[in-house]
Amino acid sequence: MRFDVVIPARFSSSRLPGKPLREIAGKAMVLHTAERAIESGAARVIVATDDERIHDLVSAAGIESLMTRPDHESGSDRLAEVVDRLGLADDHLVVNLQGDEPLMPPGLLELVAHKLDADAGAGVATLATPILAVEEVFDPNVVKVVRGHDARALYFSRAPIPYVRDLFSLGRPDALPDDTTFLRHLGIYAYRAGTLRTFARLPQAPLERVEKLEQLRLLEAGVGIALEVVAEPPECGVDTPEDLARAEAALIARARRAEELAS
Repeated sequence: MRFDVVIPARFSSSRLPGKPLREIAGKAMVLHTAERAIESGAARVIVATDDERIHDLVSAAGIESLMTRPDHESGSDRLAEVVDRLGLADDHLVVNLQGDEPLMPPGLLELVAHKLDADAGAGVATLATPILAVEEVFDPNVVKVVRGHDARALYFSRAPIPYVRDLFSLGRPDALPDDTTFLRHLGIYAYRAGTLRTFARLPQAPLERVEKLEQLRLLEAGVGIALEVVAEPPECGVDTPEDLARAEAALIARARRAEELAS
Protein backbone atom coordinates (compact mmCIF):
# COMPACT_ATOMS: atom_id res chain seq x y z
CA MET A 1 0.00 0.00 0.00
CA ARG A 2 1.25 3.46 -0.92
CA PHE A 3 -0.06 6.63 0.64
CA ASP A 4 0.99 10.27 0.78
CA VAL A 5 0.56 12.71 3.64
CA VAL A 6 -0.45 16.30 2.88
CA ILE A 7 -0.17 18.84 5.69
CA PRO A 8 -2.31 21.99 5.25
CA ALA A 9 -0.54 24.83 7.07
CA ARG A 10 -2.05 28.33 7.10
CA PHE A 11 -0.21 31.23 8.71
CA SER A 12 -3.40 32.86 10.00
CA SER A 13 -4.84 31.77 13.33
CA SER A 14 -7.11 33.83 15.54
CA ARG A 15 -5.89 32.28 18.79
CA LEU A 16 -2.24 31.71 17.88
CA PRO A 17 -1.05 33.91 14.97
CA GLY A 18 1.72 32.39 12.87
CA LYS A 19 1.04 29.04 14.48
CA PRO A 20 2.95 26.77 12.05
CA LEU A 21 6.13 28.79 12.60
CA ARG A 22 5.93 28.86 16.40
CA GLU A 23 8.99 27.20 17.89
CA ILE A 24 8.66 24.06 19.98
CA ALA A 25 11.86 22.71 21.50
CA GLY A 26 13.94 24.77 19.10
CA LYS A 27 12.09 23.85 15.92
CA ALA A 28 9.05 25.24 14.09
CA MET A 29 5.86 23.34 14.83
CA VAL A 30 5.20 22.54 11.16
CA LEU A 31 8.58 20.78 10.96
CA HIS A 32 7.75 18.60 13.97
CA THR A 33 4.45 17.73 12.31
CA ALA A 34 6.17 16.88 9.03
CA GLU A 35 8.56 14.59 10.90
CA ARG A 36 5.61 12.66 12.34
CA ALA A 37 4.33 12.23 8.77
CA ILE A 38 7.71 10.99 7.54
CA GLU A 39 7.87 8.51 10.45
CA SER A 40 4.51 7.04 9.33
CA GLY A 41 6.12 5.44 6.28
CA ALA A 42 4.34 7.71 3.81
CA ALA A 43 5.73 7.57 0.30
CA ARG A 44 5.57 11.35 0.05
CA VAL A 45 5.06 14.18 2.56
CA ILE A 46 3.92 17.58 1.28
CA VAL A 47 3.25 20.76 3.23
CA ALA A 48 0.51 22.76 1.48
CA THR A 49 0.56 26.39 2.53
CA ASP A 50 -0.57 29.85 1.47
CA ASP A 51 2.36 31.63 3.08
CA GLU A 52 5.85 32.06 1.61
CA ARG A 53 7.49 32.08 5.05
CA ILE A 54 6.17 28.60 5.77
CA HIS A 55 7.02 27.45 2.25
CA ASP A 56 10.61 28.71 2.50
CA LEU A 57 11.20 27.23 5.96
CA VAL A 58 9.87 23.81 5.00
CA SER A 59 11.77 23.75 1.71
CA ALA A 60 15.01 24.72 3.47
CA ALA A 61 14.53 21.72 5.77
CA GLY A 62 14.45 19.43 2.73
CA ILE A 63 10.70 18.74 2.95
CA GLU A 64 8.45 19.14 -0.07
CA SER A 65 6.26 22.24 0.05
CA LEU A 66 3.58 23.52 -2.31
CA MET A 67 2.18 27.04 -2.44
CA THR A 68 -1.62 26.93 -2.68
CA ARG A 69 -4.36 29.51 -3.07
CA PRO A 70 -5.18 31.69 -0.02
CA ASP A 71 -8.96 31.54 -0.45
CA HIS A 72 -9.66 27.93 0.58
CA GLU A 73 -12.42 27.56 3.15
CA SER A 74 -11.12 24.27 4.56
CA GLY A 75 -8.10 22.01 4.70
CA SER A 76 -9.93 19.54 2.46
CA ASP A 77 -10.30 22.19 -0.24
CA ARG A 78 -6.57 22.85 -0.01
CA LEU A 79 -5.90 19.10 -0.40
CA ALA A 80 -8.13 19.03 -3.46
CA GLU A 81 -5.97 21.69 -5.08
CA VAL A 82 -2.86 19.64 -4.25
CA VAL A 83 -4.15 16.41 -5.84
CA ASP A 84 -5.13 18.34 -8.98
CA ARG A 85 -1.81 20.16 -9.17
CA LEU A 86 0.08 16.88 -8.78
CA GLY A 87 -2.22 15.01 -11.18
CA LEU A 88 -2.81 12.15 -8.74
CA ALA A 89 -4.95 9.23 -9.91
CA ASP A 90 -8.44 9.08 -8.41
CA ASP A 91 -7.62 5.94 -6.38
CA HIS A 92 -4.42 7.41 -4.89
CA LEU A 93 -4.51 7.50 -1.06
CA VAL A 94 -3.90 10.85 0.63
CA VAL A 95 -3.81 11.32 4.42
CA ASN A 96 -4.67 14.76 5.77
CA LEU A 97 -2.57 15.76 8.79
CA GLN A 98 -3.19 19.22 10.21
CA GLY A 99 -0.10 21.39 10.62
CA ASP A 100 -0.73 21.87 14.35
CA GLU A 101 -0.36 18.17 15.26
CA PRO A 102 3.32 17.83 16.31
CA LEU A 103 2.46 15.01 18.74
CA MET A 104 0.49 12.85 16.31
CA PRO A 105 1.50 9.17 16.64
CA PRO A 106 2.82 8.17 13.19
CA GLY A 107 1.13 4.79 13.51
CA LEU A 108 -2.31 6.41 13.39
CA LEU A 109 -1.52 7.94 10.00
CA GLU A 110 -0.59 4.52 8.65
CA LEU A 111 -3.65 2.95 10.32
CA VAL A 112 -6.16 5.33 8.71
CA ALA A 113 -4.56 4.77 5.30
CA HIS A 114 -4.80 1.00 5.77
CA LYS A 115 -8.45 1.33 6.79
CA LEU A 116 -9.31 3.10 3.54
CA ASP A 117 -7.23 0.70 1.47
CA ALA A 118 -9.14 -2.24 2.99
CA ASP A 119 -12.60 -0.79 2.16
CA ALA A 120 -12.77 -0.51 -1.62
CA GLY A 121 -16.25 1.05 -1.54
CA ALA A 122 -15.38 3.90 0.82
CA GLY A 123 -14.10 7.27 -0.33
CA VAL A 124 -12.76 8.34 3.05
CA ALA A 125 -11.51 6.74 6.26
CA THR A 126 -11.23 8.32 9.70
CA LEU A 127 -10.68 7.40 13.34
CA ALA A 128 -12.62 7.53 16.59
CA THR A 129 -11.99 6.66 20.21
CA PRO A 130 -14.39 5.60 22.99
CA ILE A 131 -15.90 8.28 25.22
CA LEU A 132 -16.02 7.38 28.91
CA ALA A 133 -16.93 10.72 30.49
CA VAL A 134 -20.44 12.17 30.61
CA GLU A 135 -19.02 15.68 30.16
CA GLU A 136 -17.55 14.79 26.75
CA VAL A 137 -20.80 13.35 25.46
CA PHE A 138 -22.60 16.62 26.21
CA ASP A 139 -19.75 18.93 25.14
CA PRO A 140 -20.52 20.50 21.71
CA ASN A 141 -16.79 20.96 21.09
CA VAL A 142 -16.39 17.17 21.16
CA VAL A 143 -17.58 15.75 17.84
CA LYS A 144 -19.39 12.45 18.25
CA VAL A 145 -19.86 9.76 15.60
CA VAL A 146 -22.02 6.66 15.32
CA ARG A 147 -21.19 3.75 13.03
CA GLY A 148 -23.02 0.86 11.45
CA HIS A 149 -22.32 -2.87 11.30
CA ASP A 150 -20.29 -2.26 8.13
CA ALA A 151 -17.78 -0.21 10.18
CA ARG A 152 -18.75 2.98 8.36
CA ALA A 153 -19.86 6.26 9.85
CA LEU A 154 -23.61 6.82 9.97
CA TYR A 155 -23.50 10.40 11.29
CA PHE A 156 -21.29 12.97 13.00
CA SER A 157 -22.68 15.50 15.45
CA ARG A 158 -21.85 17.97 18.18
CA ALA A 159 -24.96 16.74 19.99
CA PRO A 160 -24.94 13.67 22.27
CA ILE A 161 -25.35 10.70 19.93
CA PRO A 162 -26.64 8.09 20.28
CA TYR A 163 -29.29 9.84 22.36
CA VAL A 164 -30.33 7.46 25.16
CA ARG A 165 -33.90 8.66 25.42
CA ASP A 166 -35.00 7.01 28.66
CA LEU A 167 -31.89 8.25 30.47
CA PHE A 168 -31.01 11.57 28.84
CA SER A 169 -34.59 12.87 28.87
CA LEU A 170 -34.31 12.99 32.67
CA GLY A 171 -31.33 15.36 32.46
CA ARG A 172 -27.59 14.87 32.33
CA PRO A 173 -26.77 11.58 34.10
CA ASP A 174 -23.94 11.00 36.56
CA ALA A 175 -22.58 8.11 34.48
CA LEU A 176 -22.93 6.70 30.99
CA PRO A 177 -24.86 3.46 30.45
CA ASP A 178 -22.67 0.35 30.16
CA ASP A 179 -24.67 -1.07 27.25
CA THR A 180 -24.18 1.90 24.89
CA THR A 181 -21.02 2.86 23.01
CA PHE A 182 -20.14 6.53 22.58
CA LEU A 183 -17.39 7.51 20.14
CA ARG A 184 -15.36 10.69 19.84
CA HIS A 185 -14.29 11.55 16.31
CA LEU A 186 -10.59 12.17 15.78
CA GLY A 187 -9.93 14.63 12.97
CA ILE A 188 -7.59 12.40 10.98
CA TYR A 189 -8.65 11.50 7.45
CA ALA A 190 -7.45 9.36 4.59
CA TYR A 191 -9.00 10.22 1.22
CA ARG A 192 -9.00 8.80 -2.24
CA ALA A 193 -7.82 11.62 -4.49
CA GLY A 194 -11.04 11.36 -6.49
CA THR A 195 -13.08 11.94 -3.32
CA LEU A 196 -11.20 15.17 -2.68
CA ARG A 197 -12.04 16.31 -6.20
CA THR A 198 -15.70 15.45 -5.54
CA PHE A 199 -15.65 17.33 -2.23
CA ALA A 200 -14.32 20.50 -3.86
CA ARG A 201 -17.12 20.47 -6.45
CA LEU A 202 -19.96 19.90 -3.99
CA PRO A 203 -21.82 22.88 -2.52
CA GLN A 204 -21.89 23.23 1.24
CA ALA A 205 -24.60 20.88 2.51
CA PRO A 206 -27.45 21.81 4.91
CA LEU A 207 -26.26 19.47 7.65
CA GLU A 208 -22.72 20.78 7.27
CA ARG A 209 -23.96 24.35 7.70
CA VAL A 210 -25.89 23.70 10.90
CA GLU A 211 -23.35 21.38 12.57
CA LYS A 212 -20.26 23.18 11.20
CA LEU A 213 -18.76 19.79 10.26
CA GLU A 214 -17.44 19.50 6.70
CA GLN A 215 -17.45 15.68 6.68
CA LEU A 216 -21.27 15.84 6.58
CA ARG A 217 -20.98 17.23 3.04
CA LEU A 218 -19.62 13.86 1.93
CA LEU A 219 -22.15 11.83 3.91
CA GLU A 220 -25.04 13.80 2.43
CA ALA A 221 -23.58 13.12 -1.02
CA GLY A 222 -23.54 9.37 -0.33
CA VAL A 223 -19.78 8.97 0.06
CA GLY A 224 -18.90 6.10 2.40
CA ILE A 225 -16.67 6.96 5.36
CA ALA A 226 -14.86 3.96 6.86
CA LEU A 227 -14.37 4.26 10.62
CA GLU A 228 -11.66 2.64 12.73
CA VAL A 229 -11.88 2.78 16.54
CA VAL A 230 -8.63 3.13 18.51
CA ALA A 231 -8.32 2.59 22.24
CA GLU A 232 -6.34 5.73 23.08
CA PRO A 233 -6.71 9.19 21.50
CA PRO A 234 -3.62 11.11 20.39
CA GLU A 235 -2.64 14.20 22.34
CA CYS A 236 -4.54 17.28 21.26
CA GLY A 237 -3.26 19.67 18.62
CA VAL A 238 -1.88 23.14 19.36
CA ASP A 239 -4.39 26.01 19.44
CA THR A 240 -3.28 28.16 22.38
CA PRO A 241 -0.07 29.28 24.13
CA GLU A 242 -0.88 26.72 26.84
CA ASP A 243 -1.04 23.99 24.20
CA LEU A 244 2.31 25.17 22.86
CA ALA A 245 3.93 24.81 26.29
CA ARG A 246 2.38 21.36 26.78
CA ALA A 247 3.61 20.18 23.37
CA GLU A 248 7.11 21.47 24.10
CA ALA A 249 7.25 19.60 27.41
CA ALA A 250 6.04 16.41 25.72
CA LEU A 251 8.58 16.64 22.88
CA ILE A 252 11.46 17.37 25.27
CA ALA A 253 10.46 14.39 27.42
CA ARG A 254 10.24 12.21 24.31
CA ALA A 255 13.73 13.27 23.19
CA ARG A 256 15.15 12.49 26.62
CA ARG A 257 13.62 9.01 26.61
CA ALA A 258 15.10 8.37 23.17
CA GLU A 259 18.54 9.45 24.41
CA GLU A 260 18.27 7.19 27.44
CA LEU A 261 17.32 4.20 25.29
CA ALA A 262 20.18 4.89 22.91
CA SER A 263 22.79 5.16 25.69
